[in-house]
Amino acid sequence: MHRKVVALAGLLSAALFSQHASAQGVFWGNSYEARQPQYAAYGGQARSDAYGAQYGAYGSTPQYGYYAQPDPSYDEQYRPQPTPIPRQLVDFDTRHAPGTIVISTAERRLYYVTRRGEAIQYAVGVGRPGFEWAGTKSVSLKREWPDWRPPAEMIRRRPDLPRYMPGGPDNPLGARAMYLGGTLYRIHGSNEPETIGQAVSSGCIRMTNEDVIDLYNRVRLGSKVVVLR
Repeated sequence: MHRKVVALAGLLSAALFSQHASAQGVFWGNSYEARQPQYAAYGGQARSDAYGAQYGAYGSTPQYGYYAQPDPSYDEQYRPQPTPIPRQLVDFDTRHAPGTIVISTAERRLYYVTRRGEAIQYAVGVGRPGFEWAGTKSVSLKREWPDWRPPAEMIRRRPDLPRYMPGGPDNPLGARAMYLGGTLYRIHGSNEPETIGQAVSSGCIRMTNEDVIDLYNRVRLGSKVVVLR
């Protein structure tokens, strides 16, 4: 009798444990990666439920400590984006003060200066032929998941475009936008990550959503932006 009671208790305990584990998504193939397959795009490594781990494209160990914490609003609306050219810390021109953004349209790279002689390098998309520009501006406005109203000039070129699009993963401005002075130009995310590293925009500087969130979290209003040809 005693053995039967012990055996029954063991079966009941195992059943309860199985039910709890399945609900938590920890065992029997219901891992976080299985529940969130989009993270497999980053090197097949799932992000942990705690925000301590980094996306797999950059490995599980943060490099240089320059990766900002993922943003919950980004996770909710996230769409997988390849990052063929990962951001990295590089030596840089010592003339530029920390906090300056320098964009080389010829290299198709953006540099955020972290300290004298050092910067974080990001891959960007730039203006196509006829839409190149250069100059010094400042960040005049910052927006998360910005909406989009194509300017009149763009509507004339592309009358098929919508007159308004709310913010979200399908919006051409992506997850974040930093507006440059009183111009129509922005540094922004993209719903076309395959265009990063190319010259296809109407003059705006495109980044992957992951990279633009990282930059956005570092940049302050009034930050100097230098665009070079």
